Amino acid sequence: MPEADAELAAVAAAGELSQGSLRSAERYLRIAERGLASAPPSRRHHAEVLFGVVRMLADGRGGNLPARNEAGQRLLAAADVLEAGQAGLGDELRALALGQIGDSETWAGHLDQSETHLEQALELARRARRPYLELTALVYRAELELSRRFSRAEELAGQAINLAEQHGWTDDLFTGFAAMTLGSAVAWQGRLAEAEPWIERALRIFAVEASPAAMGGHYVSGQFELGRGRVTAALAAFRTAERLVGPHPLARPLQAWLLHAMVLPGDWVQAEAMLTGLTERGRERTEIRIATAALRLAQHAPAAATAELAPVLAGTIQVGWQSWLIEAYLLEAIARDTDGDPSAAGHALERALELAETDGALMWFLMHPVASLLDEHALRGTAHPVLLARIRQLASGKAPVLPAPVLSALQPLSDREMRVLRYLPTHLSASEIAVELSVATSTVKTHMRSLYAKLGAHSRGEAVQTARALGLLALSA
Repeated sequence: MPEADAELAAVAAAGELSQGSLRSAERYLRIAERGLASAPPSRRHHAEVLFGVVRMLADGRGGNLPARNEAGQRLLAAADVLEAGQAGLGDELRALALGQIGDSETWAGHLDQSETHLEQALELARRARRPYLELTALVYRAELELSRRFSRAEELAGQAINLAEQHGWTDDLFTGFAAMTLGSAVAWQGRLAEAEPWIERALRIFAVEASPAAMGGHYVSGQFELGRGRVTAALAAFRTAERLVGPHPLARPLQAWLLHAMVLPGDWVQAEAMLTGLTERGRERTEIRIATAALRLAQHAPAAATAELAPVLAGTIQVGWQSWLIEAYLLEAIARDTDGDPSAAGHALERALELAETDGALMWFLMHPVASLLDEHALRGTAHPVLLARIRQLASGKAPVLPAPVLSALQPLSDREMRVLRYLPTHLSASEIAVELSVATSTVKTHMRSLYAKLGAHSRGEAVQTARALGLLALSA
């Protein structure tokens, strides 16, 4: 390939990336970078933008988040020049760059900044009428919400799936990401049967196991299998993810999930060997301490478990994924109960419920079933009776029995609200529900706000969960 043909080399690099070959892509990018200086003046800016886009995507694929962010910032500056020459293209480039910047910020834990940039990317993509850019922004927003609120992640991933299907992108990589995110969000809310086909769909799309995308699919699959109690399948999924992980932000938490999968079937020798192989700094990470506490409980050493959890619960070590705290408080409750301290156990369990009320992560209660502890807590009283009933229902597979005061405090739903409620478990948007009901979109949104208020929900997913717990909707299959 001619050294000076920067654009052709950048296109070749993009092709290699699409085939999952980062090493070959980097080789072509080096050729493209050398060729930029000799590009014709009339094409130089175009070549620089093309190179910048592929460079940004390659940095993301290689897990180099700071470099990906910097490349995105350079493209934002280039968008102004591009806008001056070709109307409309500036918005497209901004949407692409902001999506990549926002996703990098998600993985770096800067969630508020990420949300701002991803919302801007989504708005620009829609304004430019570029549905594929809209799809990628929706997927990145949904992935962000996996760190904050699973019901919102479910809603956004569902919108992404609908958009992909409208345009025939059924087997596209980002459709796979959307299915993976949707499956993860639904599974974490405890609806495992509903999650399974989405996770399977993602894995089918990520059929080439060597791709980084396949790693994420197996990672989510492992969590799902742990929730079902299928530890052998979970360990196999995590081992596959470990083989594929490469330079990815999930590499570190994957170690904790492997440890979880070793603990549950009683493979303590392998678990202890894994802990021994970690550095001292690695052993001090929040998720490793929590997984170690689970190991100590399995070994009937509750005091050792509470010692592992102490700095996590005291806030003296940094917590990345906030949902880890739910598991930490749940394990603390189990340890205190085992040690004969029901008051401390109840306090820890109430804190776990408080956090689960916020982000909707109920699968921890399936991974660590504590039916008797939950029953005792229900008798003592809780500030989260609907959630506790939902968790007990998930653990038993039976319909929940809500306390009478909770039922009597609920305001009755109108017929029109009930009609809207029946559409909430679908992934139809408010405007699409309006079409189905032959009413204005504003009317549907008004009913949705009223439903959330009456059901004490903060999102669509929470409203569906509460309505199912109350028998207003059929339980998911």
